[in-house]
Amino acid sequence: MQLKNVIESPCGLRFMLDGLELQSGFARRWLLDSEMMTNEQEIAASYGVLRHFVDFVRSIEPSFLNTLLFRLQGVKDIRTTIKNLRQLSTLDDIELFEVKHLAILSTEVAKLLKNHNLDNVVEIPSLDEVINILDPDGMKIASFYVYDSYCEQLKDLRIEMRKHPDQQEELLVEAAEIEEGVRADLTKQLHAHVDDIASTLIALAKVDINVAKARQAVDLELCFPEISGDGTSHYVAMFHPQVKDALNRAGKQFQPVDISFAHIPTLITGANMGGKTVVLKTLTLCQYLFQFGFGIPAKEAGIAIKDDIMFCIGDEQSIEKGLSSFAAEMKNIDAVIKASREKRRLLALIDEPARTTNPTEGTALVQALLKVLAPRRMSLVMTTHYDIEPGSAHCLRVKGFDNGSMNYSLVEVENGEVPHEALNIAQSLGIDQEWITLAREKLKVSSCEKTK
Repeated sequence: MQLKNVIESPCGLRFMLDGLELQSGFARRWLLDSEMMTNEQEIAASYGVLRHFVDFVRSIEPSFLNTLLFRLQGVKDIRTTIKNLRQLSTLDDIELFEVKHLAILSTEVAKLLKNHNLDNVVEIPSLDEVINILDPDGMKIASFYVYDSYCEQLKDLRIEMRKHPDQQEELLVEAAEIEEGVRADLTKQLHAHVDDIASTLIALAKVDINVAKARQAVDLELCFPEISGDGTSHYVAMFHPQVKDALNRAGKQFQPVDISFAHIPTLITGANMGGKTVVLKTLTLCQYLFQFGFGIPAKEAGIAIKDDIMFCIGDEQSIEKGLSSFAAEMKNIDAVIKASREKRRLLALIDEPARTTNPTEGTALVQALLKVLAPRRMSLVMTTHYDIEPGSAHCLRVKGFDNGSMNYSLVEVENGEVPHEALNIAQSLGIDQEWITLAREKLKVSSCEKTK
């Protein structure tokens, strides 16, 4: 699964990607094309590199960092040129310039990294031989021209052209043929270094990406996660960066959440507007960030590796397929059930299933879904505002109103009963008091009738 295939997930991944201050368009494209990591060694190595860059960003002088960022802005996507070089298609002047520019640029970046002991963290191949081929006069200027130094015959011909301007047309044709021969020869010489050229382009993208990830980790106070080997994931003071940013702009504070889950289904109950959906979005976001090598929005985290991440959020419609919200939701959850039967490490996050149908059938569907998925070897976190008999599920509840204000922390409970706090929440929002009062009276009447 490539990052570009999940960037529009409603979990908030787009916010994190848009917040990355990448310096080149190639680095962004390379990042979006990257595959989700599912191997422990690969993930550990990725975070090992990122740690070095976070230390670098924290300790570096702003002027030095700006110099590095300026250099990285010069990285261009020359993969088509590299492809032509592999095929020994004679490179034109623009393509030869692109290779020369990359070689000189990579040398400058490598020197900057070496000054801070990062040259072994991201290894940039030496392209000194490439520079020697394309810069015979040793001028170290990132431009290309078929220099006189390449060919004595061409040098003499150009002298003749200056001496005899009346023979320009004839001499230009001859010079063009010689120049094309020089380009063909240069292409053959560069072909021996094509792997190093390709590796250098990717290495520069990795530097750009890791610097951007490191700056984001420092700015947002993200943590480095531990890799869980027993299937248990836990978070301490987990937060959603996008929601936190929106609240900060409104002069409010985000309340971090602690949560832990493993292979036993985790059921989160609570009233509407209790923060349950934000918890699921944050868990989904954290899993993606973990397996694409980003910092994690939490004070501390230990995360289990998954092969598949399935986030089912309610209120989705499929206009193309002519499906209602309920039908689209049922199709998505059915896909989770089918995936749970495969022998793959699966994380499913399901937000208030069957909430668009009537409470009686909705409750039955949620309880049945828990019963179906509980025996599977998977991680399931599900929210609901229905009163549920949880069976073997691990039950958590949003703490709710506490001393007159909403407490979004999660507390363990024995069952899936949902607290009745809708009216308290409505009142805290300043909703019409007559409406709230009449609703409370109606609730009292209903309660008395049930007890008779």
